[in-house]
Amino acid sequence: MKRPETYKTIDASDRHYFLSFLGDSQLLWEKEAMQEYGHDETEDYQFEPEIVLKPQSTEELSKILAYCHKQRIPVYSSGARTGLSGGALPIYGGLVLSMEKMNRILEIDERNLQATVEPGVINQVFHEACKEKGLFYPPDPSSWGSCTLGGNLALNAGGPKAVKYGVTNAYVLDLEVVLATGEIIRTGAKVLKNSTGYNLTQLMVGSEGTLGVITKVIFKLIPYPKENRLMLIPFASAEKACEAVSAIFQAGIVPSGMEFMERDAIDYTLNFVDEVNLPIGPEVGAHLLVEVDGNYGDQLMEDCMKIADIVANFEAGEVLFADSENEKAALWKLRRRVGEAVKSHSVYKEEDTVVPRAELATLLRGVKSIGAKYGFHSVCYGHAGDGNLHVNILKHKMNDKAWQEDLPKGIREIFQLVKQLGGTISGEHGIGLVQKDYLDIVFSPLEIALQKQIKQVFDPHQILNPGKLFPDN
Repeated sequence: MKRPETYKTIDASDRHYFLSFLGDSQLLWEKEAMQEYGHDETEDYQFEPEIVLKPQSTEELSKILAYCHKQRIPVYSSGARTGLSGGALPIYGGLVLSMEKMNRILEIDERNLQATVEPGVINQVFHEACKEKGLFYPPDPSSWGSCTLGGNLALNAGGPKAVKYGVTNAYVLDLEVVLATGEIIRTGAKVLKNSTGYNLTQLMVGSEGTLGVITKVIFKLIPYPKENRLMLIPFASAEKACEAVSAIFQAGIVPSGMEFMERDAIDYTLNFVDEVNLPIGPEVGAHLLVEVDGNYGDQLMEDCMKIADIVANFEAGEVLFADSENEKAALWKLRRRVGEAVKSHSVYKEEDTVVPRAELATLLRGVKSIGAKYGFHSVCYGHAGDGNLHVNILKHKMNDKAWQEDLPKGIREIFQLVKQLGGTISGEHGIGLVQKDYLDIVFSPLEIALQKQIKQVFDPHQILNPGKLFPDN
């Protein structure tokens, strides 16, 4: 990536300034550290920063940003670096702002069902701390054991529970944000209703670190459901599994999780995860992993029986019920590790498509047809209940020329199909670096220009996560 000449290269005087208020452990510039903070989980990309800073307070972060704004130093906020769109990669070098030391759960307010946390808290850690008090924070991305809440906020992350409970933005009441200039603002209030001015809270959630840096968040919580039931449903074909999804909702059932895995995804994962043993016959083309939850076991079993009756009309095989917590954990591990398993086989690209759930089967057929046209193999899985299909494209035997020149044409056709079906090009992974050149498919020039104007207001010197979100031309 060609670095704009307007950005300053970090030198000894900059390091001296940062060390005037940060401890030695909060500042890194050794080669090994730059390599570590120069990648995430996006393909094989590597972009090394010039320095990494680890603030421990809003005040420290404010000083850092005020200085970088004045000096024109590009700043890339970083969480656990589990992203899949290259959103946190320091493509112009500059400064990586790691939020890992701002990792405190400041308060869980049981009276008001709210929590105040810092962005470096791990998603699963927060989930379990709430559960201990009988409270529920539903968003749970597949990487929940390592991803941070700050990263989840940046991308408006979802996860399996989104189908019933919604994604991250449904739980955000208020944010403390440091702007590019170092100024500190609050965006909302500790209330469940708020029609006071523009909704800056929702503007920040999903803005991918391009408008400000979140330092505190107030989440609303809900009571933790007392029971759940989990089913693994085999289908003769992936298309039939997708077709069954909409029928379940049409019957008035809203699962708390509905995950799709085509056969290749299952096979790769079973070979990758030793702890899960699941014999699968050759007649199985795909699975749906379906969970229902609530407070009344009898009602949940009734829902399960209805689902079993419905899927019988879509060439489903014998339904497997998870009878114990260990069996449930094993099945969820199978689903959560799919991404890692598929990527362990080849150089890959992952596209995060989302369409109305009734169009899922049409999207899947289109992906396979486009793959045949351009000569690539795809492995599909995802959150079927909300129409979110992850398309992993494996390089396998494609030559470098086809991978570099022909594949982008195929991806563009997939995204054009997504648009035609009423969907969009990212459901939860964000635009970041790898999707920005396709933004014109879903937004008009005017719509892109309006978003750029918002960016200009919040970040007049373009130091926050530059080179992301918008096409270069």
